[in-house]
Amino acid sequence: MPVKNPSVIYSTVCFNSCFHFSCLGVMENDTTTPKYEPNNDRPSSTLSQPSVPYVPIKLEEYETPGFSVKIFLKKVEKSCKCNQRSVLNFFLKLFPAIEWLSHYRIKEYLLGDIISGLLVGIVAIPQSISYALLASQDPIYGLYTNFFCPIIYFAMATSRHVCVGSFGVLCLMIGESVNRQLRLAGYESDGATVMMANATLNGTVFCDKSCYAISVATALAFLVGIYQILLGVFQLGFISVYLSEPLLSGFVTGSSLTIITSQMNLVLGIKIPRHDGVGSLILTWIDIFRYIGKANICDLVTSLVSLAVIVPVKEVNRYYRDKMKAPFPIELLVVIAATLLSYFFDFNSKYKSKICGAIPTGFKQPAVPDLRLLSNLALDAIPIAIIGFAMTVSLAEIFGKKHGYPVRANQEMIAIGMGNLIPAFFSCFATSGALTKTLLKESTGCQTQISSLVSSVVMLLILLWIAPLFYSLQTCILGVVTIVNLRGGLRTFADIPKMWRISKIDTVVWWVTMLSSSLISTELGLLVGVCFALLCIIFRTQRPRATLLGRVNDSEIYEDQFTYKRISSIANIKIFRFDTSLYYANKEYFKSSLFQKTGIQPSLVAAMQKKAKAKAKKSTTQVSEDVSAPVIDICTLIIDCGAMQFIDSVGLSVLKEIHQDYGKIGVQVLLANCNPATRHLLQASGWLTGMEDSGLLFFHSIHAAVKFAEQQNQAQQKENEVTCLQNGC
Repeated sequence: MPVKNPSVIYSTVCFNSCFHFSCLGVMENDTTTPKYEPNNDRPSSTLSQPSVPYVPIKLEEYETPGFSVKIFLKKVEKSCKCNQRSVLNFFLKLFPAIEWLSHYRIKEYLLGDIISGLLVGIVAIPQSISYALLASQDPIYGLYTNFFCPIIYFAMATSRHVCVGSFGVLCLMIGESVNRQLRLAGYESDGATVMMANATLNGTVFCDKSCYAISVATALAFLVGIYQILLGVFQLGFISVYLSEPLLSGFVTGSSLTIITSQMNLVLGIKIPRHDGVGSLILTWIDIFRYIGKANICDLVTSLVSLAVIVPVKEVNRYYRDKMKAPFPIELLVVIAATLLSYFFDFNSKYKSKICGAIPTGFKQPAVPDLRLLSNLALDAIPIAIIGFAMTVSLAEIFGKKHGYPVRANQEMIAIGMGNLIPAFFSCFATSGALTKTLLKESTGCQTQISSLVSSVVMLLILLWIAPLFYSLQTCILGVVTIVNLRGGLRTFADIPKMWRISKIDTVVWWVTMLSSSLISTELGLLVGVCFALLCIIFRTQRPRATLLGRVNDSEIYEDQFTYKRISSIANIKIFRFDTSLYYANKEYFKSSLFQKTGIQPSLVAAMQKKAKAKAKKSTTQVSEDVSAPVIDICTLIIDCGAMQFIDSVGLSVLKEIHQDYGKIGVQVLLANCNPATRHLLQASGWLTGMEDSGLLFFHSIHAAVKFAEQQNQAQQKENEVTCLQNGC
């Protein structure tokens, strides 16, 4: 006899009425019924003959304690308890350098830290000056930034290898924000407007364009630091997971194109109108070709010669980096040589070549950032903060994994946040982890952040004595240095074919982010990229792969019938797999895929059966062809829920609807591979109502569900045979 009411989801088939259609497709007194063909013509295996009845697996769950206010208050009290040990632990976590300095191995670590620090400091000299111009600042502020920030990061970081400092993409974003504020203040105009704007900062203090630019940059760095610290304190580092590798790569490449475009006026020695907003990249290049006839010959020749020298040497450094103990500092040598040539041949006076001009020594008096600018910069600081901590944390995790030490992402955010907040009082702009300098630092023997202190000492020497010597340095050289350091971002174009073969969607995300970052704007490009990547994820879950599974060589393994060969379907049983969670956005696709794969639309079949049954009651003769009902070759539908991480209330309603609709036409619906959360949801929704054995509600594997269904079918066959003999069939 069949099992009675094994589960709410197992719709037992009633055979009490002589006109009810069994799961084997037999209708009494009907010999002309056409068969309703499902959308699957694969051969079905015969029913297996289990020797023992199916016994459901029952698992005992751990008791999960509910929310207790008393326990919560005790935890809060414990965390807020202040004693000597808790204060010590707090400072050790806030300043990891205290702990690792006590275990510093001088003989083993010191030499590598000094060498790597010196090399990074030497490379950072021309980059500091060139990136300062990219951020619309005077060169001295780039030196300040690369002096102060590594010191703060040294004390608070958990990473031993990340090098923080001026980063090209961040400098571009800072420069765009600074330029917007300069235009709002009237510094892009002439005459009285400029004079009025000069007198507005701090009420009475005279402030020229350079002064106002660094005031904007320090206020921006102050805000960026606050944002990053808050992200770290509230442990919101998960935000960075939305910046996927293809998205970041596309953003960096698009920003690199914008940076190269912005440096062309320096390389060519021409003055072109500034463009911002949508299409600024194209408009700028149009102006470049329009004014290229007015290019400064001295700057153009100097730029071409510098490129011809720097690029080959940089490529040699890249190809032989494993064999060379340290890369050849070609940029610094070119800067020194160009400065000497410009000084002795007086390029500025003879050829009107633009030079850096006077670079002061020493430090400026610490000052509080202009808080009145914060409201104007609040939105500009958000993408800078996100990109800054994303680059820093990703670099920290990469090198932490490579060298086998733990990295705390939230502490890294606090460290880079403090590295922006505190230097903002010392005329510095925002920074982050710098990829090229970090690679150089790691490859030249760096062991700890002591190397950052050595790099800051190099910057200190420049600030105190050497900086004025760069007075005659041509700005076209700085443009060349900036462009050359963007080769890595442009080299990504060569990886596009490989990326396309691996993932077409990731490639599209890369192109959308790259084009929007370069053609719209840097900030909006990042936002467009994030939104598009999220839409791709939503689209994947809205229309996932849906397929039927079959048995592999009579084993307990079930695979996709439409992907692999020699997969056997099971007689009277169909196994449907939906490769994502079931929720409101994909409920219709779930139902349509299920109907299409099984070849049965329950509502249509039920209507045809109802019509045929009504006609049959009115006639005592054989049912005519025009009122015949479809015969279905499926008795059990198994839904594999292994890929469903969650099911929302709409998805639950869909499952109930599927269960009821298929039950009306004599098909039982079984669920397999449900996770605990899904089982709890279905139990709470009333699926257990009236069940004699709650263990039969769900199956922990597809094979268990198949085994149970086969036993159901065999029992039903025997009952049909007995009924047929009793009725004289």
